[in-house]
Amino acid sequence: MAGSDEVNRNECRMVVPLHNWLLISNFKLAYKLARRADGTFDRELAEYHDSRVPPDARPQYGVSSFDRVIDPSVGLEVRIYRAAAPAANNNNNNNGAGAAAVTLPILEFLAGGPSPDPFPVILFFHGGSFAHSTVSTAIYDQLCRVLTRLSNGGVVISVNYRRAPEHRYPCAHDDGWAALKWVTSQPFLRSGPDARARVFLSGDSSGGNIAHHVAVKAADAGIRICGNILLNAMFGGTERTDSEQRLDSKYFVTLQDRDWYWKAYLPEDADRDHPASNPFGPNGRRLRGLPFPKSLIIVSGLDLTRDRQLAYADGLREDGHHVKVVYREKATIGFYFFPITDDYREVMEEISEFLKANLY
Repeated sequence: MAGSDEVNRNECRMVVPLHNWLLISNFKLAYKLARRADGTFDRELAEYHDSRVPPDARPQYGVSSFDRVIDPSVGLEVRIYRAAAPAANNNNNNNGAGAAAVTLPILEFLAGGPSPDPFPVILFFHGGSFAHSTVSTAIYDQLCRVLTRLSNGGVVISVNYRRAPEHRYPCAHDDGWAALKWVTSQPFLRSGPDARARVFLSGDSSGGNIAHHVAVKAADAGIRICGNILLNAMFGGTERTDSEQRLDSKYFVTLQDRDWYWKAYLPEDADRDHPASNPFGPNGRRLRGLPFPKSLIIVSGLDLTRDRQLAYADGLREDGHHVKVVYREKATIGFYFFPITDDYREVMEEISEFLKANLY
């Protein structure tokens, strides 16, 4: 078995840029150390290994950020990102005057009213297989800053949903729905001649799963969503797919990992065909006739769950919904965190175009 593991690691290193391989391998090692065989989770150790950054109203990479609690009853918090103009005087020796000048616009924005000019609001759900990461995790903070810049004057709201196994289904999905309702109630997030929030739902891994389920609830409730942007969305099922069997253990992820996370999140008596995991499976719900938004689905060819993501896209098409799949054959999980590859650049261009085309 050790020899097989070594072959898999060597194959992975041949495909993945060294910088990406090292970082993702370190993440996966930290994740593995926090998981226990009995289904419990070493949260303290996981938090120790999680590299985090605080919000900063001063622009970092051209984007300001601000944290806000939106539901004190469960401690639900969001991080708000907005592109910020640089300070007129960026002299570090101005005793804080420059920081105040940059801080004021975002604070005014948060307290303001609707904008006459339409802008996108991206409601983003971080990944981590329902168990790891937060809005403060460095890779997600950076990704949200990239999405903010791509949105061309828009806002990103990153949701700090409750995590498993301490908080099982439906906690993360409920938090996603609560965040959407909060977004649509905020005057400063409304724009355009009809003064409404022009919301896109987005997420990677478990966050992509949450985005789908929130979109279904929004369609049921008559809340208009401009579009869904899913990156390597996490779906499951009891029957193994071809990619799960062929890619098991080869590119950072194992079936044992996936099974652990589903067991940690789903109700204790549920299997992976639960609708939260397998939305179009034997216990799922079809969406024909529902006003479901257009979807941009990013799929990595070397993600062992890629067949499930492609089947999800097929399910949407079968139910009459508009789907664009961007399939990156040689990409692995997490490639969109590393702006050094053609896959990253081309996918970011696709996201930018999707936002522009569906801002209505």
